[in-house]
Amino acid sequence: MSEADRLRLPAAAMALDGGAVRDKPDSKANVFADLGSPVSPLRARASMTTSSSSSSGSAKSPAQSNVGAAGVAGGRSHSGELAVESHPPRLPGHRRSGSGPLIFSGGSSSGGSGGGGGDRGSTASSPMTNALPAGNICPSGRVPGAAAAPPPPRSRPDVLGSGTGHYGHGSIMRGAGMVPARSSIDAPSFLGHSMRSPASSPVAPPSGGSLQEMTRLGNEWYKKGRHGEALRYYDRAVSLCPESAACRGNRAAALIGLGRLADALRDSEEAVRLDPASGRAHSRLAGLYLRLGMIEKARRHFTQARHLHESDPADWEKLQDVEMHLGRSTDARKIGDWKSALREADAAIAAGADSSQLLRALRSEALLRLHKLEEADSTLTSLLKLDKSLLSWTAAKLSGMLVESYVHIVRAQVDMALGRFDAAVAAAENARLIDPGNAEVGMILNNVRLVARARAQGNELFKAAKFSDASIAYGEGLKYDPSNPVLHCNRAACWWKLDRWEKAVDDCNEALRIQPTYTKALLRRAMSYSKLDRWADCVRDYEALRKELPADTEVAEALFHAQVALKTTRGEDVSNMKFGGEVEMVTSVEQLYAATRSPGVSVVYFMSSVNQQCIQITPAVDSLCSECPSMNFLKVNVEDSPTVAKAENVRIVPTFKIYKNGARVKEMICPTLHVLRYSVRHYAVSSS
Repeated sequence: MSEADRLRLPAAAMALDGGAVRDKPDSKANVFADLGSPVSPLRARASMTTSSSSSSGSAKSPAQSNVGAAGVAGGRSHSGELAVESHPPRLPGHRRSGSGPLIFSGGSSSGGSGGGGGDRGSTASSPMTNALPAGNICPSGRVPGAAAAPPPPRSRPDVLGSGTGHYGHGSIMRGAGMVPARSSIDAPSFLGHSMRSPASSPVAPPSGGSLQEMTRLGNEWYKKGRHGEALRYYDRAVSLCPESAACRGNRAAALIGLGRLADALRDSEEAVRLDPASGRAHSRLAGLYLRLGMIEKARRHFTQARHLHESDPADWEKLQDVEMHLGRSTDARKIGDWKSALREADAAIAAGADSSQLLRALRSEALLRLHKLEEADSTLTSLLKLDKSLLSWTAAKLSGMLVESYVHIVRAQVDMALGRFDAAVAAAENARLIDPGNAEVGMILNNVRLVARARAQGNELFKAAKFSDASIAYGEGLKYDPSNPVLHCNRAACWWKLDRWEKAVDDCNEALRIQPTYTKALLRRAMSYSKLDRWADCVRDYEALRKELPADTEVAEALFHAQVALKTTRGEDVSNMKFGGEVEMVTSVEQLYAATRSPGVSVVYFMSSVNQQCIQITPAVDSLCSECPSMNFLKVNVEDSPTVAKAENVRIVPTFKIYKNGARVKEMICPTLHVLRYSVRHYAVSSS
């Protein structure tokens, strides 16, 4: 091999491996072992996305919403209100009496509706002697024993929160279910219970506790933000009185705090079914639907809450904002305006639809079309962390496609762009099973299958060294998916094997345009540049690879040879350049001057063998010497060579001096490891 060829590419990089592992990302380690294999892309790093959470129920940042954010519909004061079940659901033959006690009317029919914390009614007019006793009244209508009538209402009822205090998910209202929503009676004092607080550490709720005690203790934990502990008591309360709308609502609020929206939705819907006259239950359910992006259902229940005087103007503003941005996003998708689609989807998520799977999928598709593949993938990952059962409530469609099917279609396209072809086919087939009659689903499934088949055929031909036929196969796949970076990179490998390096560069450019962090495409382009003697471009690509793969010695060696070739074409002296050498010990002033005045960059390390800082930083200097082979690393022991230290006016160790072409450009006294690495790498890049 000629000297020029040796400089173009290290021998180890010539071996091409046609690995057959499917849907498995390439390892960063030893990328040269597989740089000729088109089977799967080599990734630089996993994309990072920002996550977002909100204590008001709407995402502050759309990239990553917290499904457990406090609040149902943007932190409204009553969306998560908790009602102590001082009385169970209405008994047969009873009627409500507003802020007064329940009045016994002597009826014998069964199936009365459940009591809730948001009930309203007229002022009681019947005598107090007919009031039901307080305590754990069972749905059967049995009254365990006589009890004294409650004391007359005070002029100012004892209210916790009065509908305005925030304890994570709304105001916690302690009061009987038969009083107005914003004026609940203090249940513990009314019922004669002690006001002791729950223990500081969570304990299992007692199996024999009363309904009122379970609810009171659950409320105490809820106020502390300990939703898991509160849920234990609310579970017990629901088991004691499963037909209570208030108990269901309390448990829904705790479930929202835990991010279990599907379970909260079930309890909220059940609370509305049990007590359709509870404005609070309608409001909570509407807030959940809003977070899920289900506009029509949210509007219906917000309307019911307004009729029951439990409406908040802020809820309507959020509903209108989400509806507006969602509509704009879907309209932008229809015309392929992906920047607008992404912007409007983010705005809808921020407005309150933080758990909408439709919006997450739409956002991911827009990112895919904008060639932000890693971010699109991370958005889908966050979507999949949401409760999958939530999709069963989402009957909406996007351009005639069921939302659940749409999620799988987006997943298929992202997988295919990232080289996960088998997973892409499986996702598209799932979409077809869910929505068999949709034409768009059928078309995308067909395309995914054709692209996956073309890629598989190309791989087999490449392994058989039929590079021309393999390039044709990859080209067939690109007819159905022109923006697939994997197929472009695979075809570039064929061109490289066929000595058609210009075409290889073109395909790598296209792959990197679609996916800028595609490491294997960057590596193949650097190799092609070396064959074309485009050394400046070659060095630039290898330097980028070194940042991504700092531990890969073969990339480091390829960079070194490219730098040598570049300096040679510029007429610079390269006799002093070496690769992978050790730090050179300097013992005389003449030796130091000769080294630092030579072309290139030299790093001089003044040290002492007994200095603790020097002992700690020396291994890092040795590592930098290997990482930056184009630089000269020199070491001066000030104890053994005091004249050298005196000539350079070094009085403190460790001291580092960096020289470029004979001129000192930087001096560092006792630098941190971070500063040292940054400075050395900075001048290593600038030297090329």
